[in-house]
Amino acid sequence: MRDGNSETETELQAAERRIGKIARCGAARVASMEQSFLALLEAIGEDPKREGLLRTPGRAARAFEFLTAGYRQSLDELVNNALFDSEASEIILVKDIELYSLCEHHLIPFIGKAHVAYIPNGKVVGLSKTARIVDMFARRLQIQENLTMQIADALMKTLEPRGVGVVIEAKHLCMMMRGVEKQNSVVCLAFSKRMPAPAPSSYRF
Repeated sequence: MRDGNSETETELQAAERRIGKIARCGAARVASMEQSFLALLEAIGEDPKREGLLRTPGRAARAFEFLTAGYRQSLDELVNNALFDSEASEIILVKDIELYSLCEHHLIPFIGKAHVAYIPNGKVVGLSKTARIVDMFARRLQIQENLTMQIADALMKTLEPRGVGVVIEAKHLCMMMRGVEKQNSVVCLAFSKRMPAPAPSSYRF
């Protein structure tokens, strides 16, 4: 069960439901973020009026708007009907998709690579769309576990393939800059889904 909804709700559905409640970013919201960053500088004891920080609240607000742009994108708009008929039946794999996201617990980045694979079921999606789907979900406040599932759910919804596999390897700065301060730890998560109908035994993720 996620956020009080039924056990059948996918991570993608949970994300879309939460995003539906978030207003699109506009000048007023950017200005509000700017004031928040100004207050943050004052709270840590800095002088926002010194030369190096005069424009920092505005820069930080615009940067944060970009880093959370995934909240203002939808899967349908992103894919934009870039689906194509195909008789391909082997695994299609897009490897080493760079991703940059923000940990929802500390608002500190985690960075890494996603490897996304699916077995077509009559349709394929433009290769660049796979990377854009990764970006859309990464540019939200995330934990790596949910990010992995959301990407897989999105491909299942878009393509209805025979199966999907997603692997994300990432370094979390919340572990490297603070807390246990482990510099060489890499978190690797794998998630796979299949269509309800049984697939041939040769298909494996």
